[in-house]
Amino acid sequence: MGSRTQSHQLSNGLYVSGRPENQVKDRAPTMSSRAVPYTGGDIKKSGELGKMFDITVDNSKPPIRPSSSSQPNSGSVRSGPNSGQQSSKQLSNSGSMNKKSSSGPLPLQPTGLITSGPLGSTTGGERPNRRSDQLDGSGHPQGKAVYGSAVTSLSEEVKIRLKVSKVVMWACSVVLLMGLFVGVFLMVAVKKPVILAAVAALVVPTVVVVGWSCAWRKNNVLGFVKKYPDTELRGAVDGQYVKVTGVVTCGSIPLESSFQKVPRCVYVSTELFEYRGWGGKSANPQHRFFSWGCRYSEKYVADFYISDFHTGLRALVKTGYGAKVAPFVEPVTVVDVTKEKKEISPNFLRWLADHNLSSDDRIMRLKEGFVKEGNTVSVMGVVRRHENVLMIIPPTEPISTTWQWLRWLLPVYVEGLILTCDDNQNSDVIPV
Repeated sequence: MGSRTQSHQLSNGLYVSGRPENQVKDRAPTMSSRAVPYTGGDIKKSGELGKMFDITVDNSKPPIRPSSSSQPNSGSVRSGPNSGQQSSKQLSNSGSMNKKSSSGPLPLQPTGLITSGPLGSTTGGERPNRRSDQLDGSGHPQGKAVYGSAVTSLSEEVKIRLKVSKVVMWACSVVLLMGLFVGVFLMVAVKKPVILAAVAALVVPTVVVVGWSCAWRKNNVLGFVKKYPDTELRGAVDGQYVKVTGVVTCGSIPLESSFQKVPRCVYVSTELFEYRGWGGKSANPQHRFFSWGCRYSEKYVADFYISDFHTGLRALVKTGYGAKVAPFVEPVTVVDVTKEKKEISPNFLRWLADHNLSSDDRIMRLKEGFVKEGNTVSVMGVVRRHENVLMIIPPTEPISTTWQWLRWLLPVYVEGLILTCDDNQNSDVIPV
């Protein structure tokens, strides 16, 4: 039998005799499956990643980890008896990498604002640790907001004291007591009450003026701030005590009011007052009968910016990181529970539950104050220039007001940076 001639078809459809030529077919590019060295989370063994953080790379060859295809039991790596040791080793190595990366020469800034650290600090700001961000099943925040050290918690009231030295007070007290003793002696022995009347003429006005000044201490400070002239920041020198009036801008950590949830604030305060009648429950140990007492209070203030009205310059007001601040922001009543209206709104009940407070059929009044972004405020502090940054910081010594003879007010001391806000907080009382 003759051999059959083989033929094949070309790409254009023609049939030709002979065997087809060996044509190289196009293959999809494949990657070589070489074994990748296992670093175990160590940044020194990661090559280019270590160079990014200026860390010398370990040139020693790490042990080659066999591929899963060469192992008959690929699951034994995870479920084997040594899997716990291997996972703990990976966790420890990953922790060391985090420590090294956080201690690099160039710390990452969480924000571009300069308020993210205390005076003279170059590190990034501390992000607030807020427990109120944790929501319960109903979607409402639980508990009191807890900020970091970048936000100042004002737990104490503003300290306002009379500017009278102890030496003068003791000297006046001794003179008045001696005059009173001599006057009583002469009135009994000689029957002449002239000296006693003269002593009384001196004691009564003195006591009235001191009592009047103590009762009107806050108005004394507000009058002092109102009459104090505004200072142009362009010509202010380092260490000068100034008063600046302008518009507020939030810093790196904006605040939020507790009840009304007003966003982007630089100062917030929430206070719950209760009225105590005869035999009622006291709101605090110092709560007297037939008066209002504070049962709960929270006040926060953070660093913010102020734009001067006169020059347009922007200054950083350092009120965070535990700075001494004397805020004079008048709060407004947002909830008022009286004897006639004892029905409490669901929002107020939820707020009481979140702060572990009970209503117990009490007469309550919730007041809230805030300074939000865009409000006009006045601050009084000391100018500080640090690395071409204009700042206003709290004074180191208490500031004294002036004598106000027409109002019969004595000078008083104020500690910390003074913050006032004249804008009206348009907050309606919530019906309950």
